[in-house]
Amino acid sequence: MTAPDRQLDRVAALLDLNRPEQALEELGRLSGGVATSRQAFQLRAAALSALDRWYAVADVARQGLAETGPDAELFGRLGLALRHQGELAPAERALLDGLAIEPQHPWLLCQYADLCSAVGQTDKAARLLARAAELAPESPAVYAGRFQLAYARGDDREAERVAREFLGRWPEHPAALALYGSMASERGRVGEARHSFGRAVAQDPGDPDYAEAAWEARLYAHPLLVPLRPLFRLGVLRTWLIAVGTIAALNLAGLKGPAALVGLAWVLYCVYSWIAPPLVRRVVSRRWQR
Repeated sequence: MTAPDRQLDRVAALLDLNRPEQALEELGRLSGGVATSRQAFQLRAAALSALDRWYAVADVARQGLAETGPDAELFGRLGLALRHQGELAPAERALLDGLAIEPQHPWLLCQYADLCSAVGQTDKAARLLARAAELAPESPAVYAGRFQLAYARGDDREAERVAREFLGRWPEHPAALALYGSMASERGRVGEARHSFGRAVAQDPGDPDYAEAAWEARLYAHPLLVPLRPLFRLGVLRTWLIAVGTIAALNLAGLKGPAALVGLAWVLYCVYSWIAPPLVRRVVSRRWQR
């Protein structure tokens, strides 16, 4: 194995260990033809994707395509970056160009499925994910795509089932931990959410989204916010409808006293819901910064 090959293998190993910043540093040490090789462009785009630096990903992908010619993975990275920038039509074009080169590329199929889910084309996304699952049934990208599809369809039960399955197969994968944490949070299981997001941060400490989710989970796990968990779980509108409906039903039944007590309790609950979160946020923020 030549020295350039060993350098590129080190970069790939760093990406496998979820160390994109170190991978970029290693790529910066490359020189000569290896620095502008197709694999170097692919690895650089992958490292930048892991850091959510989407404009840089698009630039690197375009440069790689210009210098090394058509490549399925670089088209996929370009499509992914453009989707995160909100340029959906060019993103689709890039992904289709990649699939034209490698129509059985599982990761590309998942990226196109995610794009379809984002724009409401859920049936098309399901077909793409079915193809990807046949090729790589245990790929993290397939699990993540199935989760996004279920979420886009509003099927929370299926989304939670996929998140559990993903975590069971990849118990240390930060995306699996984060997706499970998000579903636990929506179900009101704040303790599970906090634990899961905390583990996601431990696996990928450089991801700001995981860090923000972990902070929010820690906030909502605070004892002072326990009374507000039904509000977080059901949502403001649904909770308001339940409260108003209960008061109206008691009044219609002629139970004026209980209706007044429920009305007073609801007003106090609303006041508490306005006061408690900012107070807890300030307390948790101070402790978080220590």
